[in-house]
Amino acid sequence: MLYLSGLSVALALALVPSCSDALKDGECEVCVGFLERFYQKLNDDDVKFNSDAIEKSLLKSCKDTKGKENRFCYYIGATSDAATKMINEVSKPMSHHVPVDKICEKLKKKDSQICELKYDKQVDLSSVDLKKLKVKDLKKILEEWGESCKGCVEKSDFIRKINELMPKYAPNAAKARTDL
Repeated sequence: MLYLSGLSVALALALVPSCSDALKDGECEVCVGFLERFYQKLNDDDVKFNSDAIEKSLLKSCKDTKGKENRFCYYIGATSDAATKMINEVSKPMSHHVPVDKICEKLKKKDSQICELKYDKQVDLSSVDLKKLKVKDLKKILEEWGESCKGCVEKSDFIRKINELMPKYAPNAAKARTDL
């Protein structure tokens, strides 16, 4: 009798899915973030939830991405220069309204690099002292705005350019800086 109860416990543990497959909090943040926005966009645009329509929308959405999201699109094969194509690993489950985190779990099993992508930390322009930032970070701010600083040689040149463009790209931060 003891043997039978031990066997039933072992069987029950074998059949229960392990928690190690589930995404941890903050894991796959680019995958989850991008696919949640994409799913919401599909709902807002009233796209038919079939694989072909989702694939076309995904390819279209990935054309406009930059940075880490573009890298994510590359990994799943939704960019023109991608070597592999795993778009159906996104479109098919999404057509059945599978939760985004479950889709990312499957993608993680196929390619672990997908879940290693993390968003860059955003700089709070309203309170940061630009003089204390590295030139690399100043260049990144301009790059995010789609601007460049031709002829900038010194750190002060980059700071001057950012201060010039701040009212256009970050008006709230510019207003907060003038209030200081």
